[in-house]
Amino acid sequence: MTRKEQWEQRYHRLQRRIVPGLKYSQTIYEETIREQTRDGARWLEAGCGHQIFPDWRGREEQEIVNRAEMVVGVDLDFEGMKKHRTIKRVVYSNLERLPFASESFDLVTCNMVVEHLADPLAVFKEFYRVLRPGGKVILHTPNTLGYTTIAARMLPQTARVRLAGILENRPAEDVFPAHYRANTSGRLHALLEESGFQKEKMRCIATACALYFSRFLVFFELLYVRLTMLSALKNLRTNLLCVYAKPDGSEEVKR
Repeated sequence: MTRKEQWEQRYHRLQRRIVPGLKYSQTIYEETIREQTRDGARWLEAGCGHQIFPDWRGREEQEIVNRAEMVVGVDLDFEGMKKHRTIKRVVYSNLERLPFASESFDLVTCNMVVEHLADPLAVFKEFYRVLRPGGKVILHTPNTLGYTTIAARMLPQTARVRLAGILENRPAEDVFPAHYRANTSGRLHALLEESGFQKEKMRCIATACALYFSRFLVFFELLYVRLTMLSALKNLRTNLLCVYAKPDGSEEVKR
């Protein structure tokens, strides 16, 4: 067993005692996509990178992609998207000006991308344009009120790159500068509503701990996460996950 595996095993034992039921936010995101994706859907993965779910969920990722009629990935990371493990149709494009006809897709997903957007309103309006009436957008992004994001914003980019490599095993080329211009539940809701969307679900969610390598530090991190599970402190959880819909015509939303 590697040292990292030992750290993870010790962490999971402690986590089950202090915050039973705590899930990795990417697991919740995957569950949400499964709930919202119908067979035969036309799906746009915005900011696709080279995978949809974490490394160890490749089989499940392929399974859900296979359910769709068509999946298109779009990104400005040309080298990354060329290596995408499940999406075969990839397009190099800025999200603010998508090269697709209006009402082309049933679903738009965006995983850990919103925090990097310089103009989130322009991007959300493009999502609205390319979705068919009744289509859904699913967004998963950090919460600027969460302790991990507060800590990350205090560090220079070089330090964030190094930490991402140590804690998440992410290569430097997968760590991009962040703006956090839509990263509270209130701000995200306001921008999506201004773009024309109707809210179906907005959740502040906790995620697995970052300091799992330290028995001492992760104990206090888990205690803090346990506190944020209180309803009164939900806005301090680390991540935001939302599902919004384009009206199907029965109810017109004024933009």
